[in-house]
Amino acid sequence: MDDNVVNGDRQQVRRRSLLAATGVLGLTGGAVALSRGEPARAAAGVTKKLTIYAEALPGGLIGYGLTRGGATVPGPVLEMYEGDTLEITLVNTTTQRLSIHPHGVDYSTDSDGSPFNDSFNEPGQTRTYVWRSHEMTAAAGRRFMPGSAGYWHYHDHALGTEHGTGGLAKGLYGALIVRRRGDLLPDKQFTVVFNDMLVNNRSAPNTPMFEANLGQRVEWIAIGHGNLFHTFHLHAHRWADNRTGMLEGPSDPSQVIDNKDLNPGSSFGFQVLAGEAVGPGAWMYHCHVQMHSDTGMAGIFLVRNADGSMPAGAQEAIDRFHGHQHPATGDTAGPGATAAQPHAHEGTGS
Repeated sequence: MDDNVVNGDRQQVRRRSLLAATGVLGLTGGAVALSRGEPARAAAGVTKKLTIYAEALPGGLIGYGLTRGGATVPGPVLEMYEGDTLEITLVNTTTQRLSIHPHGVDYSTDSDGSPFNDSFNEPGQTRTYVWRSHEMTAAAGRRFMPGSAGYWHYHDHALGTEHGTGGLAKGLYGALIVRRRGDLLPDKQFTVVFNDMLVNNRSAPNTPMFEANLGQRVEWIAIGHGNLFHTFHLHAHRWADNRTGMLEGPSDPSQVIDNKDLNPGSSFGFQVLAGEAVGPGAWMYHCHVQMHSDTGMAGIFLVRNADGSMPAGAQEAIDRFHGHQHPATGDTAGPGATAAQPHAHEGTGS
């Protein structure tokens, strides 16, 4: 598979995101994006209009992209602040019916993205979907109704079946972040989608290798799709099991974890400092259902030295990972999957 097709490969430095509150299309790799620690703007209610293209990709995949010819799997990270609105014009360049359906935000039935509500794009059709968000509000009894802030996701809901099962199998999914004002912004973003027995529609050793330098603030968005139970485990790093992954103070009761269930339709996110307390190196991320990791649901988080150089032993670990035997996943791989073929272990140890 062409590495440019799948988002989250070794060139992850090319963060594709949109932060509605900046007033510009916040695409990294050439366009403007908020920098780490920059405070969010004070005004609410910004409406941003963007165009997303659904395009056929090599290997039977279909992806979302912010430019013609720019579709990826997963699709671009879409971002907004509570109180903002996204008006998404979806251009279906394929020969199949499809849509775009969000989790976690507000929308009317005509923006539902499901055939149930007659909300989808026919082949070649252009259609606009409106997603809104809102802030937390006070309720009776000293309680609060939650706002939209969170790590969510979007996906097709019309290709193959009335529920978009075919679209999900082909890669029509991506991350959606709704931030609260004052949230810290990351230096790097990684989207990890466990879709049946695949990671971003790949199987080890061809799964994405995510990279950051020691001390960089890294934001992970984990999404589950398909039909199987999974867990997400990140070696040597930990986060608080709450909205941001960070504790709000010494008395914050949030449990600190390094492994969390990731089931179909669920999503969560968190921020960590790369290599905090453990240093640089090649660290694994994987599904902790053992038969899943054994058959290819694993990848590498490479924490380089602070100057960007390769830490001692990291290349050897990467070589061993690529030499491990990960049996092919067979029919569970799905359309367009890059599955590993059985091969002999390389390097020392086992």
